[in-house]
Amino acid sequence: MGQKRRDENFTTIVKVAIDRDKPVRIGVNWGSLDQNLLTQLMDENAQREEPLDAKEVMLNAMVESAMRSALLAEEVGLPHDRIVLSAKMSQVQDLIAVYRKLAPLSDYPLHLGLTEAGMGAKGIVASTAGLAVLLQEGIGDTIRVSLTPAPDGDRAEEVRVAQQVLQALEFRSFLPQVSACPGCGRTTSTFFQEMADEIQSYLRNQMSEWKVRYPGVESMRVAVMGCVVNGPGESKHADIGISLPGSAEEPKAPVYVDGKLAVTLKGSLIVEEFIEILNSYVDRRYGTEEAAGGPGPFMTALEPGSQ
Repeated sequence: MGQKRRDENFTTIVKVAIDRDKPVRIGVNWGSLDQNLLTQLMDENAQREEPLDAKEVMLNAMVESAMRSALLAEEVGLPHDRIVLSAKMSQVQDLIAVYRKLAPLSDYPLHLGLTEAGMGAKGIVASTAGLAVLLQEGIGDTIRVSLTPAPDGDRAEEVRVAQQVLQALEFRSFLPQVSACPGCGRTTSTFFQEMADEIQSYLRNQMSEWKVRYPGVESMRVAVMGCVVNGPGESKHADIGISLPGSAEEPKAPVYVDGKLAVTLKGSLIVEEFIEILNSYVDRRYGTEEAAGGPGPFMTALEPGSQ
């Protein structure tokens, strides 16, 4: 497709957005970069006394293409504040480099994301590595995590990963976070792992209701620890935490609320009792009569020190 045809198609899309008062995200993809522009910059680079390497020229072409497209959109009539730019790269270092070049050139909002990141852990780690560096430098206004799903996989995993990136960097909170130790020779039982997973799932399932009833609950920190070595300390630093007994430890589980020992649990119903305490804490700390429509159902459940 020639440059004239591309510009005509681009202009048509921009005019449709203008007619409907919609913003436009202008995305440049390294896999479909304008070859005429790239050839032009390569030729100009060859005339330099100290030519840049091919990768650097390609990054410059990405930036130049994005800026030219944004200026063309404004010439067609799209308001400056209705333009978002993105530069899609599939390698982490290239992503970081191109946005570092693009960010100082204008005040257009920037959409970050590693394209074709891949599947599973590889895609999650690569996306996180690129996003975290740029966001920490103050670059980026919106983000996208692009994962290849497993067969019949959950596409919502992309959203959860993106949310976790922002929450880990303490930019936004979406879901109460559960701290849990990795396990070691002191934790021969898998109970603490199962409990941590159960608590995390419980929090996720409750959020559709909690985010309405309990403003601010998404920033709550919960600890589920596996032994007495680091368990009490980690639990005290969380809003609410439990330290489960490790190998050869007395079969009891102290629960800490706001840094203080509240109750010690024993027996086979530790998970259920901890969830009850957790519900009571959420209602007491985050509940308001305006948000909940009156006193919450857990106000009388297991006050600290009641056992």
